Amino acid sequence: MDTVKKVADIIKNSKYIVAFTGAGVSTESNIPDFRSANGLYSQKSAKQVYPPEVILSRSFFLEKPHEFFSYYRNNMIYPDAAPNRCHTALSELEGKGKVKAVITQNIDGLHIKAGSVNVLELHGSVAKNYCMKCKRKYGLDYIMNYPEVVPLCEKCGGIVRPDVVLYEEMLDEDVLSKSVSFIRHADMLLVMGTSLVVHPAAGLINYYRGDKLVLINKSGTPYDNYANFLIHDAAGKVMGEIMDCIANGD
Repeated sequence: MDTVKKVADIIKNSKYIVAFTGAGVSTESNIPDFRSANGLYSQKSAKQVYPPEVILSRSFFLEKPHEFFSYYRNNMIYPDAAPNRCHTALSELEGKGKVKAVITQNIDGLHIKAGSVNVLELHGSVAKNYCMKCKRKYGLDYIMNYPEVVPLCEKCGGIVRPDVVLYEEMLDEDVLSKSVSFIRHADMLLVMGTSLVVHPAAGLINYYRGDKLVLINKSGTPYDNYANFLIHDAAGKVMGEIMDCIANGD
Protein backbone atom coordinates (compact mmCIF):
# COMPACT_ATOMS: atom_id res chain seq x y z
CA MET A 1 0.00 0.00 0.00
CA ASP A 2 1.55 3.32 -1.03
CA THR A 3 1.62 6.41 1.18
CA VAL A 4 -1.39 8.09 -0.44
CA LYS A 5 -3.59 5.05 0.20
CA LYS A 6 -2.29 4.76 3.76
CA VAL A 7 -3.15 8.40 4.44
CA ALA A 8 -6.59 7.96 2.88
CA ASP A 9 -7.22 4.96 5.13
CA ILE A 10 -6.16 6.93 8.22
CA ILE A 11 -8.49 9.80 7.27
CA LYS A 12 -11.39 7.35 7.00
CA ASN A 13 -10.69 6.15 10.54
CA SER A 14 -9.90 9.53 12.12
CA LYS A 15 -12.38 11.64 14.06
CA TYR A 16 -10.39 14.79 14.87
CA ILE A 17 -8.24 15.94 11.95
CA VAL A 18 -6.53 19.32 12.01
CA ALA A 19 -5.00 20.81 8.86
CA PHE A 20 -2.09 23.25 8.91
CA THR A 21 -1.49 24.98 5.58
CA GLY A 22 1.01 27.39 4.04
CA ALA A 23 1.65 29.30 0.83
CA GLY A 24 2.38 26.13 -1.15
CA VAL A 25 -1.29 25.19 -0.89
CA SER A 26 -2.28 28.25 -2.94
CA THR A 27 0.35 28.02 -5.69
CA GLU A 28 -2.02 25.69 -7.57
CA SER A 29 -4.48 28.58 -7.53
CA ASN A 30 -1.81 30.70 -9.29
CA ILE A 31 -0.84 32.64 -6.18
CA PRO A 32 2.95 32.73 -5.83
CA ASP A 33 4.56 31.51 -2.64
CA PHE A 34 7.38 33.38 -0.95
CA ARG A 35 10.62 31.43 -0.87
CA SER A 36 10.67 29.18 -3.94
CA ALA A 37 12.67 30.00 -7.08
CA ASN A 38 9.61 31.68 -8.59
CA GLY A 39 8.31 33.01 -5.30
CA LEU A 40 7.51 36.56 -4.28
CA TYR A 41 10.88 37.14 -2.64
CA SER A 42 12.67 36.22 -5.88
CA GLN A 43 10.65 38.67 -7.94
CA LYS A 44 11.74 42.28 -8.16
CA SER A 45 10.83 44.82 -10.79
CA ALA A 46 13.21 47.47 -12.06
CA LYS A 47 11.15 50.12 -10.27
CA GLN A 48 11.20 48.28 -6.95
CA VAL A 49 13.78 49.85 -4.66
CA TYR A 50 13.03 47.90 -1.47
CA PRO A 51 12.89 44.11 -0.95
CA PRO A 52 9.45 42.59 -0.15
CA GLU A 53 10.43 41.82 3.45
CA VAL A 54 11.02 45.53 4.02
CA ILE A 55 7.93 46.74 2.18
CA LEU A 56 5.72 44.33 4.13
CA SER A 57 6.96 45.52 7.52
CA ARG A 58 5.06 47.64 10.01
CA SER A 59 7.68 50.38 10.09
CA PHE A 60 7.71 50.71 6.28
CA PHE A 61 3.90 50.80 6.20
CA LEU A 62 3.82 53.63 8.73
CA GLU A 63 6.61 55.59 7.07
CA LYS A 64 5.74 55.04 3.41
CA PRO A 65 2.05 54.07 3.09
CA HIS A 66 1.93 55.12 -0.56
CA GLU A 67 4.73 52.70 -1.54
CA PHE A 68 3.27 50.00 0.72
CA PHE A 69 -0.18 50.05 -0.87
CA SER A 70 1.25 50.23 -4.40
CA TYR A 71 3.14 47.00 -3.74
CA TYR A 72 0.40 45.38 -1.67
CA ARG A 73 -2.33 45.76 -4.29
CA ASN A 74 -0.13 44.45 -7.10
CA ASN A 75 1.54 41.55 -5.30
CA MET A 76 -0.52 40.38 -2.31
CA ILE A 77 -4.11 40.46 -3.55
CA TYR A 78 -5.52 37.95 -6.04
CA PRO A 79 -9.28 38.59 -6.07
CA ASP A 80 -9.89 36.26 -9.02
CA ALA A 81 -8.04 33.28 -7.53
CA ALA A 82 -10.22 30.20 -7.03
CA PRO A 83 -9.84 27.40 -4.48
CA ASN A 84 -8.02 24.31 -5.73
CA ARG A 85 -8.48 20.64 -4.84
CA CYS A 86 -6.67 20.99 -1.54
CA HIS A 87 -9.02 23.73 -0.36
CA THR A 88 -12.16 21.90 -1.51
CA ALA A 89 -11.01 18.58 -0.07
CA LEU A 90 -10.55 20.08 3.39
CA SER A 91 -13.98 21.69 3.14
CA GLU A 92 -15.54 18.36 2.20
CA LEU A 93 -13.80 16.59 5.07
CA GLU A 94 -15.03 19.25 7.48
CA GLY A 95 -18.55 18.72 6.17
CA LYS A 96 -18.19 15.01 6.96
CA GLY A 97 -17.13 15.85 10.52
CA LYS A 98 -13.54 14.73 9.98
CA VAL A 99 -11.64 18.02 9.87
CA LYS A 100 -12.22 20.08 13.00
CA ALA A 101 -10.10 23.10 12.06
CA VAL A 102 -7.96 24.51 9.30
CA ILE A 103 -5.04 26.56 10.60
CA THR A 104 -3.45 28.58 7.82
CA GLN A 105 -0.55 30.93 7.33
CA ASN A 106 -2.20 32.22 4.15
CA ILE A 107 -3.98 35.57 3.86
CA ASP A 108 -5.79 34.83 0.58
CA GLY A 109 -9.06 33.62 2.11
CA LEU A 110 -9.30 30.61 -0.22
CA HIS A 111 -10.13 28.14 2.55
CA ILE A 112 -13.20 30.19 3.40
CA LYS A 113 -14.06 30.60 -0.30
CA ALA A 114 -13.96 26.80 -0.59
CA GLY A 115 -16.51 26.46 2.19
CA SER A 116 -14.39 25.67 5.24
CA VAL A 117 -16.04 27.15 8.33
CA ASN A 118 -13.60 26.76 11.21
CA VAL A 119 -10.57 28.54 9.72
CA LEU A 120 -7.89 30.07 11.92
CA GLU A 121 -5.97 32.64 9.87
CA LEU A 122 -2.66 33.08 11.69
CA HIS A 123 -1.55 36.00 9.54
CA GLY A 124 -4.95 37.58 8.97
CA SER A 125 -6.78 38.01 5.67
CA VAL A 126 -6.80 40.43 2.74
CA ALA A 127 -10.60 40.23 2.92
CA LYS A 128 -10.57 42.09 6.23
CA ASN A 129 -9.53 45.74 6.61
CA TYR A 130 -10.07 48.38 9.26
CA CYS A 131 -9.55 52.09 9.94
CA MET A 132 -6.56 52.69 12.17
CA LYS A 133 -8.34 55.58 13.90
CA CYS A 134 -11.96 54.57 14.46
CA LYS A 135 -11.61 50.80 13.81
CA ARG A 136 -14.44 50.81 11.25
CA LYS A 137 -14.31 47.60 9.19
CA TYR A 138 -14.06 47.39 5.41
CA GLY A 139 -14.07 44.62 2.83
CA LEU A 140 -11.58 43.95 0.06
CA ASP A 141 -13.63 45.83 -2.54
CA TYR A 142 -13.12 49.08 -0.65
CA ILE A 143 -9.34 48.68 -0.84
CA MET A 144 -9.33 47.64 -4.49
CA ASN A 145 -11.74 50.30 -5.72
CA TYR A 146 -10.54 53.27 -3.68
CA PRO A 147 -9.67 56.09 -6.12
CA GLU A 148 -6.38 56.99 -4.40
CA VAL A 149 -3.38 54.81 -3.61
CA VAL A 150 -3.78 55.06 0.17
CA PRO A 151 -7.36 54.14 1.20
CA LEU A 152 -8.93 56.42 3.79
CA CYS A 153 -11.89 55.85 6.09
CA GLU A 154 -15.12 57.38 4.78
CA LYS A 155 -16.13 58.16 8.37
CA CYS A 156 -13.04 59.75 9.98
CA GLY A 157 -10.39 59.96 7.27
CA GLY A 158 -7.96 57.57 8.94
CA ILE A 159 -5.86 55.14 6.92
CA VAL A 160 -7.66 51.86 6.22
CA ARG A 161 -5.11 49.08 6.61
CA PRO A 162 -5.37 45.39 5.81
CA ASP A 163 -6.00 43.16 8.81
CA VAL A 164 -2.89 41.11 8.09
CA VAL A 165 0.17 40.52 10.24
CA LEU A 166 3.10 42.49 8.89
CA TYR A 167 6.75 41.90 9.70
CA GLU A 168 7.57 43.35 13.15
CA GLU A 169 4.03 42.58 14.35
CA MET A 170 2.87 39.85 16.72
CA LEU A 171 0.40 37.13 15.86
CA ASP A 172 -3.02 37.36 17.47
CA GLU A 173 -2.77 35.63 20.86
CA ASP A 174 -6.35 34.34 20.73
CA VAL A 175 -5.82 32.75 17.31
CA LEU A 176 -2.56 31.22 18.51
CA SER A 177 -4.16 29.83 21.65
CA LYS A 178 -7.04 28.26 19.71
CA SER A 179 -4.60 26.77 17.20
CA VAL A 180 -2.55 25.16 19.97
CA SER A 181 -5.70 23.68 21.50
CA PHE A 182 -6.89 22.16 18.23
CA ILE A 183 -3.49 20.67 17.43
CA ARG A 184 -3.17 19.18 20.92
CA HIS A 185 -6.53 17.44 20.54
CA ALA A 186 -5.91 16.19 16.99
CA ASP A 187 -5.74 12.47 16.31
CA MET A 188 -4.31 13.32 12.85
CA LEU A 189 -2.38 16.41 11.72
CA LEU A 190 -2.24 17.26 8.01
CA VAL A 191 0.58 19.73 7.31
CA MET A 192 0.58 20.94 3.72
CA GLY A 193 2.31 23.45 1.49
CA THR A 194 4.57 25.04 4.07
CA SER A 195 8.34 25.24 4.37
CA LEU A 196 7.94 25.29 8.16
CA VAL A 197 10.62 27.94 8.62
CA VAL A 198 8.45 30.89 9.67
CA HIS A 199 8.05 31.09 13.44
CA PRO A 200 6.12 31.13 15.68
CA ALA A 201 3.62 29.60 13.23
CA ALA A 202 5.83 26.65 12.24
CA GLY A 203 6.45 25.76 15.87
CA LEU A 204 2.76 25.05 16.39
CA ILE A 205 3.12 21.52 15.05
CA ASN A 206 5.30 20.74 18.09
CA TYR A 207 2.09 20.68 20.11
CA TYR A 208 0.83 17.61 18.25
CA ARG A 209 0.74 14.58 20.54
CA GLY A 210 -0.30 11.85 18.12
CA ASP A 211 1.44 9.48 15.70
CA LYS A 212 -0.33 10.45 12.48
CA LEU A 213 1.61 13.51 11.34
CA VAL A 214 1.26 13.79 7.56
CA LEU A 215 3.58 16.26 5.82
CA ILE A 216 2.86 17.14 2.19
CA ASN A 217 5.17 19.67 0.56
CA LYS A 218 7.04 19.92 -2.73
CA SER A 219 10.40 20.53 -1.08
CA GLY A 220 12.00 19.31 2.11
CA THR A 221 11.34 20.95 5.48
CA PRO A 222 13.10 20.99 8.88
CA TYR A 223 10.34 18.70 10.16
CA ASP A 224 10.55 15.95 7.53
CA ASN A 225 12.19 13.54 9.97
CA TYR A 226 9.32 14.00 12.44
CA ALA A 227 6.60 13.09 9.94
CA ASN A 228 4.92 9.70 10.16
CA PHE A 229 3.95 10.04 6.51
CA LEU A 230 5.96 12.23 4.11
CA ILE A 231 4.95 13.13 0.55
CA HIS A 232 7.04 15.52 -1.55
CA ASP A 233 4.45 16.70 -4.07
CA ALA A 234 1.85 19.40 -4.70
CA ALA A 235 -0.82 19.54 -1.99
CA GLY A 236 -3.79 19.90 -4.35
CA LYS A 237 -2.66 16.97 -6.48
CA VAL A 238 -2.09 14.74 -3.47
CA MET A 239 -5.37 15.68 -1.76
CA GLY A 240 -7.20 14.93 -4.99
CA GLU A 241 -5.64 11.46 -5.06
CA ILE A 242 -6.47 10.92 -1.39
CA MET A 243 -10.11 11.94 -1.88
CA ASP A 244 -10.35 9.63 -4.91
CA CYS A 245 -9.09 6.74 -2.79
CA ILE A 246 -11.69 7.49 -0.12
CA ALA A 247 -14.49 7.79 -2.68
CA ASN A 248 -13.51 4.54 -4.40
CA GLY A 249 -13.10 2.66 -1.14
CA ASP A 250 -9.46 1.82 -1.91
